Amino acid sequence: MQVIYNDKTDLLYIRFDAGKHEVTNRRVADNIVLDVAENNRIIGIEIMDASKSVNLGQLLPIDYKAA
Repeated sequence: MQVIYNDKTDLLYIRFDAGKHEVTNRRVADNIVLDVAENNRIIGIEIMDASKSVNLGQLLPIDYKAA
């Protein structure tokens, strides 16, 4: 799993599978998009305006990439 947070765009991306996949983007809320691969497997989650809806201090004590 890879967690990437871009503090300039306030975008949080959580990637569950590092492999190459053809994905379909499915917007499930105004600020949440799922990357879905074959067999409806969720590969990643993109959260826009992340600091407004996610407690980043609790989520990100793990290694992550900040832009």
